[in-house]
Amino acid sequence: MKALAPRLVLPVSRRDHILGPATAPVTLVEYGDFQCPYCGAAHPVVREVRRRLGEELRFVFRNFPLANVHPNAEAAAEAAEAAGAQGKFWEMHDLLFEHQDRLDAESLMSYAGNLGLDMHRFVLELSQGIHMPRVREDFTSGVHSGVNGTPTFFINEVRHDGGYDVVSLIKAIELARADQPRSTR
Repeated sequence: MKALAPRLVLPVSRRDHILGPATAPVTLVEYGDFQCPYCGAAHPVVREVRRRLGEELRFVFRNFPLANVHPNAEAAAEAAEAAGAQGKFWEMHDLLFEHQDRLDAESLMSYAGNLGLDMHRFVLELSQGIHMPRVREDFTSGVHSGVNGTPTFFINEVRHDGGYDVVSLIKAIELARADQPRSTR
């Protein structure tokens, strides 16, 4: 008998950073670390999967900084959340993955400035750890959902244990869509 794959314990909600329509038949959730090279490699893959599937896919990113391996991961996650508080999460998300080799404090400030963020607010929120509870909530929900490395993907709330190249992800997404009851399509 095949063991059941772990499931997402924190359902996708308004608290999340979401790209794509709520009515999409498939939701892809990524638990990622901005300093993780594997997440960096997955970033263009996810972008291509989103491009190919369009309105058929809803994508969610959650923070899972592996601080014991990646010393700048938590600060980068906080920076993304601080940017998100100013409506620029996805822009910061992309910058962080595109510049993984530069996630020091000075670089994070530079990215925030390039995005036109309110720098006083950005610096204040980072210095006070305003967004750390959100980062920890994402991390804890990942642990409880069976995340043990990054990136980890969930497709319609079920952990995807296969490859995360474009072909593998699209195939898994299509299988998840085919498994849905007809009434929800």
